[in-house]
Amino acid sequence: MQKVLVRAIIDELRSRGESLSVAESLTGGGLGAAITSIPGSSDIFLGGVIAYQTAVKQEILMVSTSLIDEFGVVSEEVAVAMAEGSRELFKSTWAIATTGVAGPGPSDGVEAGTVWIAIRGPINQSTALAIQGEREEVRNACLSSAITAFARILAS
Repeated sequence: MQKVLVRAIIDELRSRGESLSVAESLTGGGLGAAITSIPGSSDIFLGGVIAYQTAVKQEILMVSTSLIDEFGVVSEEVAVAMAEGSRELFKSTWAIATTGVAGPGPSDGVEAGTVWIAIRGPINQSTALAIQGEREEVRNACLSSAITAFARILAS
């Protein structure tokens, strides 16, 4: 199912002449890998940043320290800033960002399974998820949710 949705995303973006970039923390490159696993993705996919550490979010994606201090790295505000940073860095039409805690335990007081996905472009959307499961289940559910949410936006 995921490959079908990614193929549909690529085809739709290609038909519109639009592009995509990603900024990943929780998914650790999985989103970029899912997109580039489809032949023809180079027509629309410009690149991505795996911003696993806070310093990378700040230095590469230009997420402000004050935003991180106020809301934490696992927050809607930081997910949005990551997506906006990716759009700016790659000059893409769209960007998808993921941040969260995969587990097994909490991180900085945030429970495992807490996830934020931000999509920025001609339409903006942020999604909070509370995912139950082991580390890989949380990461995979976040990846699937990000792809599904973006496909729905493009189809609307």
